[in-house]
Amino acid sequence: MGLTHESTKIKSLKDIFDIDKRDNQFVIALAGNPNTGKSTVFNYLTGLKQHTGNWPGKTVATARGDFKYNNKDYSLIDLPGTYSLFALSQEEVVARDFICFGRPDAVVVVCDATCLERNLNLAFQVMELTDNIILCINLLDEAKKKGIEINKKIIEEELGIPVVLTAARSGLGMDELLSAIHNVSSNKYSFNNKPIRYDNKIESLVDSVKNDLKSLIPDISPRWLGLRLVDGDESILESMSNYITGDYKDKLLLIKDRVSINIDKKTIRDEFARINYNEAKILSDKASYNSNKKSLNRDDRIDKVLTSRFLGLPIMLLLLSMILWITIQGSNYPSSLLADFLFGFEPSMTSALISINCPTWLNEMLVLGLYRTLAWVVSVMLPPMAIFFPLFTLLEDFGYLPRVAFNLDHLFKKACAHGKQCLTMCMGFGCNAAGVIGCRIIDSPRERLIAIITNNFVPCNGRFPTLIAISTIFFSSVISNSFISSVSTALCITLLIILGVITTLLVSYILSKTLLKGVPSTLIE
Repeated sequence: MGLTHESTKIKSLKDIFDIDKRDNQFVIALAGNPNTGKSTVFNYLTGLKQHTGNWPGKTVATARGDFKYNNKDYSLIDLPGTYSLFALSQEEVVARDFICFGRPDAVVVVCDATCLERNLNLAFQVMELTDNIILCINLLDEAKKKGIEINKKIIEEELGIPVVLTAARSGLGMDELLSAIHNVSSNKYSFNNKPIRYDNKIESLVDSVKNDLKSLIPDISPRWLGLRLVDGDESILESMSNYITGDYKDKLLLIKDRVSINIDKKTIRDEFARINYNEAKILSDKASYNSNKKSLNRDDRIDKVLTSRFLGLPIMLLLLSMILWITIQGSNYPSSLLADFLFGFEPSMTSALISINCPTWLNEMLVLGLYRTLAWVVSVMLPPMAIFFPLFTLLEDFGYLPRVAFNLDHLFKKACAHGKQCLTMCMGFGCNAAGVIGCRIIDSPRERLIAIITNNFVPCNGRFPTLIAISTIFFSSVISNSFISSVSTALCITLLIILGVITTLLVSYILSKTLLKGVPSTLIE
């Protein structure tokens, strides 16, 4: 006989996630893939200003905000962006554990309307964990620009859950989302949840232990827990030991052994993924229609060129050189004007100090030393930084940086480093501090440490003015033509950046083979 409900108990939200839940307050979880506008939805509902960019590691730690609707209090938890709940990364563990053990009153899964097929996989997995799910299909404005139309009634009928179409940036559909959250959390919605059905062998194994699991741990979906035992997910057992009290472990291990006989874990996990993505494709084809297929095909062709084995790296270097050239050319005149303006105060400051009988040594230290140095630094460094950083941000917003990471992933694999180090290195171009913080997305402590140590080899935005000055003085000053001189300066800086990337790969390889030995993992399998 299994343990009674009183025997096992999930710890409180305060004990597990340090969340103070007030009386009569509903807790809502916000889940979704990265870059689906999830943080924008969070900001709209709560009025908070969480950063909504694409920099890596942005929401590895959950964010919380409160709001009121229909005289009810709600606490919204923004979970890390994740593509699944299979607990292959720290983001997936955090999201899965909160939905499973935090027991939110409702889970809002945010999907991207422009790529519904890819996003539905997460929704399917959340449906296995809880019935209280709302599917929020966001970025409807972007979908309309691409000629994509979504039929939400078909999705509601197929999945048996409420579906809301939104464009969070403009507020479209957000009132309907609030109403859905209210109805689901208040148990005013009648669910007809239709989870994905797997192979008969898998389903029969799960059915054979479902009743035992329900009596043993009633607070967790027995079907979902059975599936995790079938696919051999060890992390769920570790999480349960952290979050659930009671004497259940021995019996749970016996149940695990019953469903683990003659089961190839990798094959089972691949089967789950295959069926989920097949179902996502079928549903996406039914519920979405693209009236502008030429635009979609054009995007695919551009993507294939940017990530091509032969053209990807040359295009990356060409774009980098162009950005550096624009930075160099564009900063010449602002630097000159700023220098003339700042150095114009120097005679007046000197005269003022002399008029009050200031000692010569103090005058030289304050004006010729402190002020002149500060004026030079501001006039030389500010314009290039003001130009390069917006250009780099444009590449980030256009989604080009993930393509750079894709192109460089195989090189990092050969250097025995983590594939995600590509992303943190790209962030280092903007700011090394942001790159180091972004290393949180790397799960392995060994590989995370390698990424942190080597991030500094990539020159950040603040070092570009110095590199420009050095390149101009030593390499381009002999060229009389201004255009050719600026191009040669950009090429010199590009070569210095390439040297930094090579140094990153070389040091990563040396560390992986000496002080920080281990098996590397990749960004793209």
